[in-house]
This record gives sequence, C-alpha cells and structure tokens, in this order.
Amino acid sequence: MSNMKRELSIYFTSDIHGFFSDVDYPTGKVHAGGLCRCSSLFENNGNTLIIDGGDTIQGSPFTYWYHKQNRGSCYLPAEVMNAAGYQFVTLGNHDFNYGVPVIEEYVEQLNAVCLCANIKGIRGVQKTAVVTLENGLRVGLTGVTSHYISRWEPPENLQGITVCDAFAAAKENLQELKDAGADVTVCIYHGGFENDIGTGKSLEPSDENQGWRICRELNYDIVLSGHQHQLIESASIAGTFTCQPPDKAGGFIRMDVEHFIGADGKKNISAHSCFVSAGETRDEKLWEILRKKEEQASEWLDTAAGTMDVSLEADNHVAMAANGSLIANFFNQVQLEASGAQISVTCLGNQVKGFSKNIRYRDVLANYLFPNTLKTILVDRRVLKQALERCAEYFKRLPDGKLTVSETFLKPIEQHFNYDYFSGIEVQMDIRKPVGERVISIRFEGKELDENRKLTLCLNNYRASGAGGYPVYGNCRLVREQSEEISEMIMDYVERHKTIIIDKTKWLRVIS
Repeated sequence: MSNMKRELSIYFTSDIHGFFSDVDYPTGKVHAGGLCRCSSLFENNGNTLIIDGGDTIQGSPFTYWYHKQNRGSCYLPAEVMNAAGYQFVTLGNHDFNYGVPVIEEYVEQLNAVCLCANIKGIRGVQKTAVVTLENGLRVGLTGVTSHYISRWEPPENLQGITVCDAFAAAKENLQELKDAGADVTVCIYHGGFENDIGTGKSLEPSDENQGWRICRELNYDIVLSGHQHQLIESASIAGTFTCQPPDKAGGFIRMDVEHFIGADGKKNISAHSCFVSAGETRDEKLWEILRKKEEQASEWLDTAAGTMDVSLEADNHVAMAANGSLIANFFNQVQLEASGAQISVTCLGNQVKGFSKNIRYRDVLANYLFPNTLKTILVDRRVLKQALERCAEYFKRLPDGKLTVSETFLKPIEQHFNYDYFSGIEVQMDIRKPVGERVISIRFEGKELDENRKLTLCLNNYRASGAGGYPVYGNCRLVREQSEEISEMIMDYVERHKTIIIDKTKWLRVIS
C-alpha cells in the first residue's frame, strides 16, 4: 500500500455570474460559452469532484430578469447547478446581493454541499466536509469567502449573519480536516491573490484578497481561488497547488491530482491544472431547464424603453478616460436625478458596448454591469483632490506625449472599472506632473472650489466603501443611501423620460 498511487480529478468553475446558458446577452446570439457548454465536458467517474467557487446566482441580464420576476426565489439557479452535477460550492460576495433568505433557498435546493466556514448564521451552510472517493482517497474540503462582504453589502442583506476573517477560518478548518484523516486538503476560496503569482511582489495593501497568504502560511494541498476573474493555471505557492478560472463560464479549470505514500511513510502529492474552454455542444439536460425562461428573458430584454437624442459610442478605454464619455455622462445624469446630489461619479466596465438612439433593456444591462446601489456622501475639496489623483494615476505618459493605461490599473487584473468619471465639477489634470500632483484645477459652478465648501456626491456603494483605491471616501459622512440597484434606476429613468437629452459637457481636461 505504501506506493499505491490514487488519483483525483477536479472540475472547477468560479464567478459564473448567472451565465448559465450559451446566450451572449449584449447581442442575443448563441456563442461558445456558458455553463451549459462547460458542463457538457464534466465527467464524473467516482474519483472526480465538481466544484464551484461562488458568485453564481447574480451578474447576468438573465439573472437580473429572473430575480426581478421571482422575488425571493432561487429555485432555477439551484436546478441548473444540480443538472451540471456540482458536489461542492462556496458562496461569493455577489451571492449576497439578494439577501440571506435567497441564499438559504438556493442552498436548500442544491444537491451540492455548500461550504463557507467564515460566514455564520446561514441555514444549510457547512464549514467542512470529508468525502471518500471510489479509490479510497479521503478528500477534506472547506470553503471561505472574502470578508469584505461586510464592507460591500448593505446591512439588510447581512441580517442575522456574522462575517469572519477568511484567513483565520481557513486556518482553523485545516486542522479540523487533518484531524478527520483527510489524505488531500482543499480550500475553496472566493478571493484572489494579493501578490503577483510569478514574482511574489505585493500588489495591494488591503486584505480583500488573501490567497497568497493562505498558500504561504497554511499548508493546504490545494487552494481553488476565484473573485479576481483572472486565469491562473498549474501554479504552486510554497507547496500548495492553486489555480483560478476566468468569469462568466467561458471555460473551467481541470486539475488532475496524484497522491501516494512513499517508502519513507511521507505523503506525496502532485497536481497539474489547465484551462478548458467551454464545449462546442450544449448539455441538453441543462439547456432544457433554461430554454423557456431564456426565451421569456430575451423577449423582455428586447423591449424598447425610450430614445436618446444621440447614440452613445464606446471608444478605447484611455480615449474615453481622457476625453470623456457620453455613456458615463448618461449614468451620472441618472444618479444626479435619483439622489438629488450636487455632483456625481460613475465608472465603466472593462467591456463597454455603447447605446444606439433606441434604448432597450438589453442595452442598459449590457452597459451597466454592476449590481451596485447608490449612496450620497458629503465631500470637500480635499476629498475630491485625493479621489481625482487616484483617477489621474490611471494615465501613463509616453515619451511622445501620448497616453496609455498605467500598470497599476492592469495588474493583477484589468481594472478599467476603477477609473471614475465625474459630472458636476470641471477638472484639469496635468499628466506631465508626478503621480499625486496631477490635479491642478477643480471648479464648481464656474469657480475654483473653495477648501471649506461642502458638496454632496453620489456614487455607487462599492466605491463609497473606499474600494478600488479610494479609501478617502470611506471616512465621509453618509447623507443618503438608496437600496434600488443603479441599473434599475437607469431603466426607471428611461421609462419615465422616454425621450432623453444627453448631457454633453466635457467635465475633464487632460494635459499631456
């Protein structure tokens, strides 16, 4: 028995974000992606685990429509996950966007075991599990999620639960798995890496992501990570094998693990992981669950809601950031009317589609990608200056004076969504100056903003928490908090106004 080799295959998805079908929602056409394509490639031979890393039930136009039609119900996402054969899942931060009762219904309907050791108070969620494969290998698993949930979610979405530090929970439960006699230990972590995987260089000062620390300081055999939406294949950190799939079920990670006990009596584990693109064919069993609902959602998404006086074109990110974007101006128009604030700030996703003059619900959801709500805070020139300097850091000046995107917004992942567009203040930036000294003018109502003048600023709840490199907002006084999602505010605005005149003000001037 000492040299007996036993094998385990893991199929791992994370950050599916409601992309269950192979429908490309911005176009309405079928494409090679979605869980129904991935699951066609899952093979469970008794020595296989099919695992998901969270951010599952929220994030696509389909799930937006589904939850809007079925308040308090999460039956369909669970049915889809069951059809795909999942055995273990954890919860991601966006799974909390609909509140604890929806999570509990999702967990109750799942065939899979939901592991989330650092969240206490959710019915049906376990801390750990040990499963014995057909070959006798005992695999111990736990799940944890980024404890920044408590910063991002409004209190009503976290009622009755306690969010604990992810690293501390991972540490505590590793010992429990060892005590239970697990041959292989697995941590499913809905969080990413705070250090560069290749160099070990620190990438962020916060503990939102603790994957590097979990691998370095604990001795799990395997850490399956998510949250950052970056592809990591066949990585090893301090002897822990790790990986991460990209988001939206464009594919999955397959990890093949070998375990044997050497002649010296010591455990030996090796693992290799690779990204597998979504299959060429649908999982028909899964698609049949989705088909009618997808048809209903598509009909709703294609409904015309209103018109604009101009089309809103998308450009490359650095051009939009430097020259302004009418798409951002439109979002800020909506936020200003909804909040009653004096100034507004918004951001754009990593992919920006743009709007034609005739606005459909599909267009709104394809362009405003975030499940954010709106907050209004009180700011002054000092706060705005710090926030704007963070925006100015987005630009890197090339020797010929042209601009490109700074690496700080590209690594460890692309973060174009962390560049902010303001409306209501006229700003000048000089990119020839050093980072931190680039904002040279902030004008409000035609005058340079006085140091002592207080203004109300509306912004999304993610940014208001200080996330994305804007900690200065976290200390500002909250004036108003609105629970409706901003994407819903946009659709309400279009329905109410019908014919919309877009604000065409160029709020920012960049000197390079």
